[in-house]
Amino acid sequence: MDSFESIFDRAASRKGGVDELEALLPTKPSKAKLTKIEDAAVLAEMTKCVFRSGFVWQIIEAKWPGFETAFNQFDVAECAMLSDEDLEKLQQNTDIVRNGKKIAAVRDNAQYVLSLRDEHGSFGKFLAAWPDDDFVELWAHLKKNGNRLGGQTGRFFLRFIGRDTPMFSRDVVKAMIAEGVVDKEPTSKKALGQTQEAFNTWREESGRPYCQISRVLACSVP
Repeated sequence: MDSFESIFDRAASRKGGVDELEALLPTKPSKAKLTKIEDAAVLAEMTKCVFRSGFVWQIIEAKWPGFETAFNQFDVAECAMLSDEDLEKLQQNTDIVRNGKKIAAVRDNAQYVLSLRDEHGSFGKFLAAWPDDDFVELWAHLKKNGNRLGGQTGRFFLRFIGRDTPMFSRDVVKAMIAEGVVDKEPTSKKALGQTQEAFNTWREESGRPYCQISRVLACSVP
């Protein structure tokens, strides 16, 4: 496995130089900002990511005001108490995407958010308190306790809400294979552990957040 410096140099060469590569990198997430995010905003982002999955993102964006009205601005307590009858009515609401399983996920994810409020104060504080060097178990927590928050959906949620995480795009996976970290897209516990170890090594070497490391990896391959 190459050093991060070598990978960065290769990526910079492909993108026209260091300045050009730096301009492509996401901003380093702020834990201070994460702790201040309201739970309603968390549930809204979860919902947006769930509905975007497998769907045209622009349609979700266009209908988003309808989602906000239908789910009462994503008030977590109210969404957690939606009845089965309420969910059935929402499936008839033409202002949102009428996918029954994804609509039901809003209630489940509201309950998930509430379940962590007493212990941590808010979901944002829960995310901020999670160990920096263990994104794999955070992904697992989302998948196990949330609804439809596994895989890329959960990773997009974390990225958009402001929690540092790598993304496993096709190019990132290609780069990890080239570096000998894995031999295919990591899904098993063993492979994910190998990925965690590699990213932590590159993070320690570079001082960069996971989001920037994964972007550099993506830029390092043709």
